[in-house]
Amino acid sequence: MITGDRFNRRALLRGAGLTMMGAAAGLLGASEIPHHPPLGGGYASAADTPSAIARSSVTVRYFVSTSAPVVALTFDDGPGPNWTPRFLDVLEEAGVPATFFMVGRNVRAHGGLVRDRLAGHEVGNHSWAHHDLATMDLGAVRDDLWRTHQMIQGELGRTPTLMRPPYGHLGGSTVLAADSLGYDVILWDRQMHERRFRRDPGGQAKDIADSVRPGSIVLSHDVGDPRRLIALDALPGIIAGLKERGYGFATVSDLIASAPAGSSPENRG
Repeated sequence: MITGDRFNRRALLRGAGLTMMGAAAGLLGASEIPHHPPLGGGYASAADTPSAIARSSVTVRYFVSTSAPVVALTFDDGPGPNWTPRFLDVLEEAGVPATFFMVGRNVRAHGGLVRDRLAGHEVGNHSWAHHDLATMDLGAVRDDLWRTHQMIQGELGRTPTLMRPPYGHLGGSTVLAADSLGYDVILWDRQMHERRFRRDPGGQAKDIADSVRPGSIVLSHDVGDPRRLIALDALPGIIAGLKERGYGFATVSDLIASAPAGSSPENRG
């Protein structure tokens, strides 16, 4: 099942396979589209063997359908030695939970920096080395995610249940691999505009506070080039602005769990 805003997704049928491009198309403004080929042929729509699709039931979410004024802040690509602890400082001071989609090799290198600081936060799988999973076959994607899964368990003592594909590129093999590991796939419906607001943290904070809606999943990064520091510089203002508007905060899993029982989020805007 794919859940999310009908105007913020694209589903393309490639042959007999399902290819989904989440962040690379409808969710980003033109200036924010990553400079990577969206799918590039590859194995994006391949299922390798007919038996691979026998039980696929993975859920792909851009947001959570709820009327409650709650949002989920998410941070990709960490942990990193310079930034991630500073993000955790801001979140801890504000008493705000968040979801960190972590890269396996970064957990191996820097897990000790965050291991004892994740109370109240959630950890998701963001691949081993941030390669484009949409160009890999099913076996390779499964191995990549499983290696990361084991690293997160071993280093952080967490068992992830969510994954986010690098660049938001979502091919059929990624869907099937995620499903085989019991993951749901989490994309986003709001994000930091790191180029537009690179010298204007107040503007970035206002943009997020003004544009979120109940159930929004907000994308930012806690590792990367220096312009991504705008997420850190803007974070206190984002939290304050959302609180002023009556919003609360939850991890992605808690946001999903809080959705009204029996509600159908399919295609709701």
